[in-house]
Amino acid sequence: MRGKRWIQKITAAALAAAVAVSLSGTGFAKETVVYAAEEAAQAAVPQVLPQPTPEEAYAAAGFVRSVYTNEWIPAEQAGVRPIAVMMPTDRIAQPSYGISNAKILYEIMEEGEISRQMAIIDDWTGLPKIGNVRSCRAYYLPEATEWDPILVHFGGVVYMKDRITAPDINNITGAQQYGVAGGTPGAEAFFRTTDRKAPHNAYTSAPGIVNACAQLGYPLNIRQGVYNPKHFTFAQGINTLEQYGAAAATANAIDLSQIYTYTKSAFVYNPADGLYYKSIHGKPQTDGLNGEQLKFANVIVQNTKWVRLDDKGYLAFQNIDNTEDGYYFTKGKCIHVTWQKMGDYLPTVYYDDFGNEIQLNEGKTYIAVAQKGRSVLYN
Repeated sequence: MRGKRWIQKITAAALAAAVAVSLSGTGFAKETVVYAAEEAAQAAVPQVLPQPTPEEAYAAAGFVRSVYTNEWIPAEQAGVRPIAVMMPTDRIAQPSYGISNAKILYEIMEEGEISRQMAIIDDWTGLPKIGNVRSCRAYYLPEATEWDPILVHFGGVVYMKDRITAPDINNITGAQQYGVAGGTPGAEAFFRTTDRKAPHNAYTSAPGIVNACAQLGYPLNIRQGVYNPKHFTFAQGINTLEQYGAAAATANAIDLSQIYTYTKSAFVYNPADGLYYKSIHGKPQTDGLNGEQLKFANVIVQNTKWVRLDDKGYLAFQNIDNTEDGYYFTKGKCIHVTWQKMGDYLPTVYYDDFGNEIQLNEGKTYIAVAQKGRSVLYN
């Protein structure tokens, strides 16, 4: 038995040797060994998979580009209606609360040579204190409706009666919405504090706005068919305005004191972060909630036709127009622009002197709707 097994082993070994000799004569064995070695080496190298681009990564995580700033925001936030809050520029009323959340900040002159601000805030639902809140004027409405907001104000004037009561306007107000007998929709959303005297101590909050909208039947999401999602055109990358050559002037400081003689609103460019820092009454304009100074990637001065309506000094502006000009400031530079707005819910579009729509930089935008004939200074 032992001999038989020994013979089988010898026979198998001999057969294997014979096969190896036979194959080596053809070169097949050598090629097979080399191929196997290459296959093993390839298997040992880790496979490098294509990496998603930042755009793909953000999209996969449920983010979209903001129509206000072009920054990445959660998709659910993009569907929330913004609020348009009327805020004062009065020296005694500073600082405002929640104003640094404004992605678009308008400043327009009112009667008495005192301007007012309208803050377009998209991420408002977590704000505990917003304001103080002041009254509205008719010429803010065409600017506001571009964004389909919930308008938050504390009263108004008779000149806005027809527009503020139109069914497409969703507003809440702590005082009669256009003066005597105007009604006060959403008045319960407001509260007063004791640290300031009226009219500078009226505020609202995110919970107050949500509750008021529920009672008034105002939707909290963007209204399809009403809202126009096309607003600014943003640059892919950074727009330094260098493409305009000598037509782009240096603008490290922007002085609006000839436009807003009371507030003397101004900006200083910070090259470290590429933003313009805003001041008011000669001091940094800050947010009472966080102490942050207001800063913007884009500053626009929009020259606008205007008239005085009566002896009280109430004004009117021609917000819907296609014949006026202005200036665009970004990254320490400035170019001349023209602008057009063709309807309430249509966006204001800004063009360079070659007829191309300007490309804004990512970030917040300040818009001065300036009285035509008043000058902006910069250097």
